[in-house]
Amino acid sequence: MRAIFKRELKGYFISPIGYVFLAAFYCYAGLMFYVTGLSEGRTHMDMLFSSLLIILVVIVPILTMSTMAQERRAKTDRCILTSPVSIWSMVLGKFFAAFTVYLMAISITLVMALICAVYSPPDWSVVLGSFTGLALLGAGCIAVGIFCSACTESQAVAAVLCFGVLMFFSFISAVAAQLPFEFLVKAADKIAFSKRYYAFTYGLFDMSNLLFFLSAVFIFLFLTVRVVEKRRWS
Repeated sequence: MRAIFKRELKGYFISPIGYVFLAAFYCYAGLMFYVTGLSEGRTHMDMLFSSLLIILVVIVPILTMSTMAQERRAKTDRCILTSPVSIWSMVLGKFFAAFTVYLMAISITLVMALICAVYSPPDWSVVLGSFTGLALLGAGCIAVGIFCSACTESQAVAAVLCFGVLMFFSFISAVAAQLPFEFLVKAADKIAFSKRYYAFTYGLFDMSNLLFFLSAVFIFLFLTVRVVEKRRWS
């Protein structure tokens, strides 16, 4: 797994993908930090963290679209599938490489919190809780993206598919709220990434939300392994 992790992490910065992802996140986060905080003289960062869900839905597909699809298209996945490396090691190596790049991106929010602290101490419980939620949300989104990438050999299709799935899980509760069926509203709230994430931005650390995102990561990585295993024996 370590070798795959190093190769994938290096690959993000050999190609433009890593730079594009980081630049897009930094630009959006910087803009929202100014609009929701500095321009109004506020040191509360809850609005900043709440706004980051939208950009993740857009740019995480860019980060993950090539994780599996590129190797499948180039047929280099056959070398890995016939090597002594387990499929789980391959998938986890790719996941942690993407997640490391993601952590590089969201770490800018901690720098912003330190900038706010120069003027007035922010609510650190909200900042750290929101950062934890942002990390968990990103882990879930990355797992979804890797699964989508494993389902096709086209990076463009993988990105579009990931975007659609993330849109579904992020905003299903808002759509369900317009329906007259209460059981659908409750079910949508249970699986909506947005509902689970926003709880962290309020400074609420609920163990059920932590377990939800960890379960989502495991489920989508497990599905990825199953897709790759099916291709190995086909």
